[in-house]
Amino acid sequence: MNKHWSQEPHNRNSGIRLNKLRAAVLGANDGIVSIAGLVVGVAGATNDRTAIFTAGLAGILAGSLSMAAGEYVSVSSQRDTEQAILGRERQELEDFPKEEMEELKNIYVSKGLSAKTAGAVAKELTLKDAYAAHIDAELGIDPENLANPWHAAIASALAFLAGAALPLLAIMLPPQNIRIAVAFISTIIALMLTGALSAKFGRAPVAKAVIRVTAGGALAMVVTYSIGHLIGTTAL
Repeated sequence: MNKHWSQEPHNRNSGIRLNKLRAAVLGANDGIVSIAGLVVGVAGATNDRTAIFTAGLAGILAGSLSMAAGEYVSVSSQRDTEQAILGRERQELEDFPKEEMEELKNIYVSKGLSAKTAGAVAKELTLKDAYAAHIDAELGIDPENLANPWHAAIASALAFLAGAALPLLAIMLPPQNIRIAVAFISTIIALMLTGALSAKFGRAPVAKAVIRVTAGGALAMVVTYSIGHLIGTTAL
């Protein structure tokens, strides 16, 4: 068997799983950057562990809830749209069967089949299950595998929590004199990993993705630390 062929995903479910994994990685990346910037900024202003922990914990809870709510609304809208499209397609099949048959035939012609072969394929598929044939060829929607807004919301929140936990632990556990350095280094390593994973899932150049993600995270931490340090110094 050809190696390239065996490694390629050849069905929609594979693509859906990859998109879910990629979304989880990006959610974790958001958690890392957001909370790293927050706790490093607070640590720049004060050495009080309680203040740093409180700010970090509040940021994690707010961020995870925000991610969950945003994902729930987004996926709910997507699901509603897909269900409306599916309902409209079913109605069109009932009202205009001949036109829909011709439309299915033209879809296969556009994919490279001859008019005769496309007509035979369209007829055979329509006789078997006209609705399934149309939603597959025309819409590319699997009615049995529509996105679940609750699953998406929970997954998004958990991904954010997983990413956010690392910078909080990295700033809280080490001694005071090295906590900023440990948090900075740990965050950069984590961002390199999430950047590489997201590039792999999206089949994009890994080096570019890693540089882009780590540069953005590093910049966020430098800026928030500088602002926190300035505020802390001014307040004193």
